[in-house]
Formats: sequence, C-alpha cells, structure tokens
Amino acid sequence: MAKADLSKQASDVATMFDQVAKGYDRTNAVLSVGNDALWRIATVRAVAPKQGERILDLAAGTGTSSVALAKSGATVTAVDFSAGMIDVGRARHPDIEFVQADVTALPFKDREFDAVTISFGLRNVQDPKKALAEMHRVLKPGGRLVICEFSKPPRAIFRAGYNAYLKYLMPIVVRVASSNSEAYDYLADSIREWPDQGTLSQWIRGAGFSRVAHRNLTVGVVALHRGRKSATAPRVRRSRASAATPPSEQGAPKL
Repeated sequence: MAKADLSKQASDVATMFDQVAKGYDRTNAVLSVGNDALWRIATVRAVAPKQGERILDLAAGTGTSSVALAKSGATVTAVDFSAGMIDVGRARHPDIEFVQADVTALPFKDREFDAVTISFGLRNVQDPKKALAEMHRVLKPGGRLVICEFSKPPRAIFRAGYNAYLKYLMPIVVRVASSNSEAYDYLADSIREWPDQGTLSQWIRGAGFSRVAHRNLTVGVVALHRGRKSATAPRVRRSRASAATPPSEQGAPKL
C-alpha cells in the first residue's frame, strides 16, 4: 500500500498495523517529538471521564489511551481492527477490555456509552461518515464525542513547514525508529490526504451531533473535535388532521 487515499481497504490497513504493533507506541513518541503524550492528556481532559461511566475508545491500538481514560474510574472498552495491536494491548494491559471490530459496524447496542473517543484513527477508516454515524448510535442521549486527529495548520508558514517535515524528515526518522518504513510512508500520505478542520466539523454535524467545536493543538498539526448527542428524542411532527382529532378518538375504528 504505497499511496493513501480515502478508498483504502480495512483489511489492508489492519495488516499494516499488525506489522508495526510491537514498536508502534515508541515510534509515535519519536515521530511526534514527545507531543503524543500532550495530545493524549488534552484528549482525556476533553472526554472528562467520570467514575462509573462507560467509555468507548476506538482505534485504541495497544490501549495506551484506554489506560489514561480508565484512571478516572470509568469502564473503558478498547476497540481496534488490528489483531496485532490487540494482542500487544492485552498483554500490556490485562485490566482493559479489548474488542476487535470495524468502527463502521460496531458490535454494540444503541445508547450504550456515555462517551466515545477516537484518536488518530478516523482517517484510516474507509467510510469516515459511516463511522461517525455508528458513534452517534452507540452513545447515550447527551453523550460526548471527542476526536483527536491530524489536521491542517491554518497559518501558511506552519503548514509549509509541516508538509516539509512529512515529505523529507519523517521518512529519515522512520527508517531509524521503525522496522516497517513503508507503513509509515502510508501514514504520512494519509495525513496529507485528510481534510481540514472545517470539513471534519461538517461531517460530525451531518452525523447528528450538536455543539460541534474544535481547537487546534501544536499550531494545528492536530485538532481536537467535540460534539454531543442530543439529550432528547427528536420531536415528531403531527399532521394537521391528526392534530385536529382528539387523542381519545385517534386510532378509533371507522364506522
């Protein structure tokens, strides 16, 4: 998989992550110059997990983010489509529940979770809008959505510098820090192909979320997006004929 695009196949991406699972966290720390820890802290604060809540951590990888969320006393379910990532995660964090699943077809009932979060995984999904719809489905009314994802620095000077890093410096670092440089070539391509903050915000609203907002981290290299599922069911509009009929007579047999 030499080039990223939005028609990526889930099985291909899962296989790629299987191959880098053991060194994934270390390589991420090197490539982000340690910023991955700061982004994780910001994400946990945005989720604001509370004791007794159920949190769904999607694209959880080896469970590093899940452990951070679980420190609050919340019950965290970690989901990833890579069997290799889950194997490493289960070995490192036996107290976390790991589930192998595709985020576009989550194996959970409607309205199960108080919060859903996904970090650096939505851009690897074949159908991101379908994934957002699934997140909305499994959230309880009033539930919280938090997405941490690579984005586009809004200032041209930072955007140019970041693109230069992805094109020239990142491949050099990857060859030293990772055993599978081709996988990270794909990841760099996927970052460049991913839409900007405004487009992702539109997708989140389109999935039914309200109170949608985002804030940039590290000059916009990463953006933290939030949304809420409505706390009330949508109001059903009655027809004029139905509204004019007394409730006691509605549905009565016709004479």
